[in-house]
Amino acid sequence: MASAIHNITFDCADPYTLALWWSEVVARPIQPEDEPGDPEAMIHFDHGPTLLFIRVPEGKSSKNRIHLDLRPDDTRDAEVERLLAHGASLVDDQRRPDGTGWVVLADPEGNEFCVERSAAEKARHSEGAGVTA
Repeated sequence: MASAIHNITFDCADPYTLALWWSEVVARPIQPEDEPGDPEAMIHFDHGPTLLFIRVPEGKSSKNRIHLDLRPDDTRDAEVERLLAHGASLVDDQRRPDGTGWVVLADPEGNEFCVERSAAEKARHSEGAGVTA
């Protein structure tokens, strides 16, 4: 017996606004029936879990115990710049001189997430190091 992940849920103060923000990040629309002031909002994907944003009364008080790792279509650095311009904030920069590493960002409500290298960047690094995938 097993369970499938149905939703990845974000506790937040303003579900609609945060869902709109993440909608731009993942290039997927929020549900048409979601409206400002609703207690929840959703982003569906063709495959995998839904992103669900639910209003809670309390704000974020400590580091996330679970977070999303994003793998961009473009380069990691270009994606970090795009997300910073979109309103993310820099939490921790773990990029290394050899091009490996990741960047920890936070969304407008403080939920942390990481931006990894793209698949192409990982493949180029592996080829340069003589490692086969």
